[in-house]
Amino acid sequence: MSKTFNLPDLGEGLTEADLVRWLVAEGDEVAVDQPIAEVETAKALVEVPCPFEGTVLTLHGSEGETMEVGLPLITVGEAGETDGGADAGPAADERPGALSYREEERAGVMEPGTGQPAPDKARGGDGDVAGSDEEASGNVLIGYGTSGHGATGRTRPSKRKRGRGRTTVPASSSPAASGSGQAPRVVSPIVRKLARDNGVDVATLTGTGPEGLITRADVMGAISGGASAPAQAAPAASSAPAASGAVGEQDSRSGLRVAERTPITGVRKAIADQMARSRREVPEVTAWMDVDVTGLLELRQALKAKDPENAPSLLGLIARFTVAGLRKYPVMNARIETGAGGREEIVEFEGVNLGLAVQTDRGLMVPSIEHAERLCAAELNAAIAETVGRAREGKASPAELTRGTFTLNNYGPLGTDGATPILNIPEVGMLGIGRIIDRPWVVDGQIQVRKVTEMTVTFDHRVTDGATASAFLTFVAGCLNDPTAALAEI
Repeated sequence: MSKTFNLPDLGEGLTEADLVRWLVAEGDEVAVDQPIAEVETAKALVEVPCPFEGTVLTLHGSEGETMEVGLPLITVGEAGETDGGADAGPAADERPGALSYREEERAGVMEPGTGQPAPDKARGGDGDVAGSDEEASGNVLIGYGTSGHGATGRTRPSKRKRGRGRTTVPASSSPAASGSGQAPRVVSPIVRKLARDNGVDVATLTGTGPEGLITRADVMGAISGGASAPAQAAPAASSAPAASGAVGEQDSRSGLRVAERTPITGVRKAIADQMARSRREVPEVTAWMDVDVTGLLELRQALKAKDPENAPSLLGLIARFTVAGLRKYPVMNARIETGAGGREEIVEFEGVNLGLAVQTDRGLMVPSIEHAERLCAAELNAAIAETVGRAREGKASPAELTRGTFTLNNYGPLGTDGATPILNIPEVGMLGIGRIIDRPWVVDGQIQVRKVTEMTVTFDHRVTDGATASAFLTFVAGCLNDPTAALAEI
C-alpha cells in the first residue's frame, strides 16, 4: 500500500517552503529518515527526511516551486511497487472536497450533496503519513513523522471517529457549494485567509491548480479585478503583471524596459516581512559614540603573540564585553510579550542568547549563541566562527535563528562607519560596530593618531529609555577603550 508524506511544519510555524532540489528520483528505493528533498524555508535550508521506506512513486513538486505545508510532498509504495499500484489504492476514490482554514476545517466541512464529511486529501487519506508503529521514524523534524507512542501519527479509524463526533453544518447551507455539486478546493490556509480578508468568495473562482485547486494567483487575480469578480475574469486578471512590464517589455510607470523580475520568496521574503513589521511596530532609537579602541588592538596583538592558535579575535573580545554589559543592564536583553488579559509585559532573561548579524548569499541571517554569558572570550570566538560558518552554508538550525535575545551587528567589514539598524524583533536591543580607522585623538592633552571606531546602540523605546541605553553603550565603550582593566572586573 502506498503512503503519501505531506510537507511538514519545519518547526517554525511556517506555512510554505521553496523546493530547492530533490535528493531522490521516482523509482528510487528510500529508507526511513533518508533525506529526500532540500527545501528553503523563510529561515534556513533544510533537508527533509522521509518517514517511510519503499519505492518512490511520485514526487509532488518541481524544483524551484513553492510548496505549502500540509500538501503532498512524496508518495512511497512497497518495495518494487509501481505507479499503477498507487493509483489503485483507496485514496484514488477520494473526491476533492471543501478544505477550509484551520478552525473551519476542524469544525467539519460537509461534502456537498452527501451530508458526510469531505475526505481531507491534504491532511491524509488511506495513504497518509500515519503509518504503523513498526515503520516509525526518528521524528527528526517537528510537526511530522510517526512515533512509537502514536503522538504524531493518527490512524484512519481515529480520524473517522473524530469526524463523526463533530457538529457539522448542512451542505445546503454551505456558501462553498457550487452548482456542480462539488465544493471549491482551497487547501492552503494562506489562500483561504487571503480571500476572506479581501472579501473574495472562493465559490465564484475557477481554480487553475491541479484538479481545480484554487491558488494564491487565482485569489490575487480576483482582488486585482475586484473582490466580486466572476470566475472567468480571474485568468485575465492574473495576466496583469505583463501589462505593467514583463521582462523585455516597457514598464508603464518609468518608461524603461524591464531587465529582470525576481519573485520575493524564501529568506528575502522573510527579511522583508520582518523589517517592515519591526519598523511599523517598534519606536526604535539609535544612539552612537566614537570609541578609541587602540588599547583593544594592543591587547589582541599581545594575546596573539602569546598563543597564536587560540587568541580571540576582535569580535570575540567585543562579544565578551557586550555580554558583560547585558548582565549589568538586563533590560537591554529582554522582549515584550502579551500576557494574561492582553496586558503587555517586559520579559527579562537570566542568560544571554547573543545573535550575530551575518550577511550570506541567501540574505541577512541572525543566528545566535545560546548562553553566551557562560563562555570566555576564547570560547565565544570559537562559537562565533562555528555559528557564522553554519549560517553562510545555509545550515543554521531554526532554533539558532529564532532564539536570540540581543544582536551584535559588526558592519565594519562592509566599509561603513555607522548605521541606524532595524531591530530584530522581538529583541529590544542591538549593538553596532563600524570600521576601525586612524583618526586624530586627544590623549593627555596631546593630539595623537589613534584607532577609532563608531559604536551604535539601537533600542526599543517602549522597553527602555535613553539613559539606560546610553549607560549600556558607555559601559561597553569603556571596556573597549581600556580592556585590561575591564577584564579584571568581569
